[in-house]
Amino acid sequence: MNGSGNLFAGLAEATGGSERFEELLVRPGFRVERITSTGQASPPGFWYDQDVAEWVLLLSGAAQIQFEDEAEPRCLVPGDWLDIAAHRRHRVKWTDPAQASV
Repeated sequence: MNGSGNLFAGLAEATGGSERFEELLVRPGFRVERITSTGQASPPGFWYDQDVAEWVLLLSGAAQIQFEDEAEPRCLVPGDWLDIAAHRRHRVKWTDPAQASV
């Protein structure tokens, strides 16, 4: 990694198929990752239960995140962010199949 880039570069290559995970910056105790989804969701019955907190920012597209302790999923549009505490069980309910959700 050269220390610079564009968050929207290369999205065309990320569409179709599976979700794409790219580490953009890694430091001790800190990681920035770009996730590109085009219609993917967590498998039925699967819940993330991570050892570390996660801060999520939706830059483009649309998504729904379901928390185990909430009845309704949260609908995200560009600019929305979530602070997910460690071990707060959640899943990706839906991502927009018509455009890249970054």
